[in-house]
Amino acid sequence: MSLPISEVTFRRILANFPENLSLAFAYGSGVYRQAGPNGSRKNLMLDFVFTVDDPVTWHSKNLQQNRSHYSFLRFCGPKVITKVQNNYGAGIYYNTMITCAGKLIKYGVISTETLINDLLTWNTLYVAGRLQKPVRILSLKEDTALRAALESNLESAVTAAFLMLPESFSEEDLFVQIAGLSYSGDFRMLMGEEKGKVVNIVKPNIPHFRELYGQILVQNPQVLYKQNQGQLEIKAQKPNSLS
Repeated sequence: MSLPISEVTFRRILANFPENLSLAFAYGSGVYRQAGPNGSRKNLMLDFVFTVDDPVTWHSKNLQQNRSHYSFLRFCGPKVITKVQNNYGAGIYYNTMITCAGKLIKYGVISTETLINDLLTWNTLYVAGRLQKPVRILSLKEDTALRAALESNLESAVTAAFLMLPESFSEEDLFVQIAGLSYSGDFRMLMGEEKGKVVNIVKPNIPHFRELYGQILVQNPQVLYKQNQGQLEIKAQKPNSLS
């Protein structure tokens, strides 16, 4: 279930940042309601990811517009910020605890090249994993390579989930496996985050997962997708005939 945050609010937030975004999306519990003890909390922080072709230029412009968003690295300039972004962690640089258009937000900046690599290879599965779950796409330019990588990431998530499921399973079983891919080995799941987090993400958002993966499942030759029943069956592989 998506939370009642209007398109106008998202547009007002985006208007505070430099343009030339290849992809911008909002994600997380501030955008899609989750089950569990934190599901009814209001005024949650809104999480964004901004994908840019040229991080140095984008950070340069953002420093002019939003210098206070940055830590001490603002004194080091856009080249150093981009170096930190590209060479540490998952290739994404976050500014957090920012008040923007009356909302508390955090936003990460990642290069288009780094994102495409993560989508295709799951190098870190950090942003790719977020994009395997429902997100609110706010801007997506006509970039054939990026769009193909986004689709490939979803198809790969389905294939990986199939390997961990029995021959017959429900949509919810599938979506829980997919949502759990990016949490596999995540230290946060051992250090305090509720162990039912993945189920809490999926249960209230089955329609959004269905919208994200429905067409892929219909077209997938490996599975029989009984949409009306919300059930799936892995098709038996035909043995190769001996010549």
